Amino acid sequence: MDTTAPTGARARTRRAILDAALSVLSKNIGASLADIAAEAGVGRTTIHRHFPERSDLMAALGTHLLDQIEVATRRARLEEGPAMEALERVCQEYFELGEGLWFAFENPQITEWTDWESETESDRTLARVVERGHAEGSIDPELPAAWVAQVLWAVLYAAWQHTRENAASKHTSMTLCLRTLRKSIAATGA
Repeated sequence: MDTTAPTGARARTRRAILDAALSVLSKNIGASLADIAAEAGVGRTTIHRHFPERSDLMAALGTHLLDQIEVATRRARLEEGPAMEALERVCQEYFELGEGLWFAFENPQITEWTDWESETESDRTLARVVERGHAEGSIDPELPAAWVAQVLWAVLYAAWQHTRENAASKHTSMTLCLRTLRKSIAATGA
């Protein structure tokens, strides 16, 4: 997590700008800073005070998304209960980050703005859950943790896409996502 983040009103304004930027840019990557300012309910000068250049805003978005993933991972309580249930909880938590993560997946240049390639605590926690699933016999032991993580992200992407492009409800997309995840990684006979 970013320990240099501002506090108080400045932090709330920064968060509002980042949330507005994700909302606006996920619909139109070419949206102007004026569009983002209007969505955030601030003036363009306020955005420039926080993010002098567009590249600064984009880098902050990448960090903001990584922070959201970390928070969602903690909320999923991955150390509790059977591994498959823990994976389903984290999948549900990540699904709620859909707009921001959809933006990141659709704009792979975000990895140029932020260090998305480094292993995070969320990655390590997810790997431990998969290893626990191997030991419990619920997750196919021939599927490495990195593969299971990629499958999880792939089915999440499919769920977000299904919601956006097919006007499916979030509930329907999440149900399909969890069913696909379970079936694709379950140990034979589990």
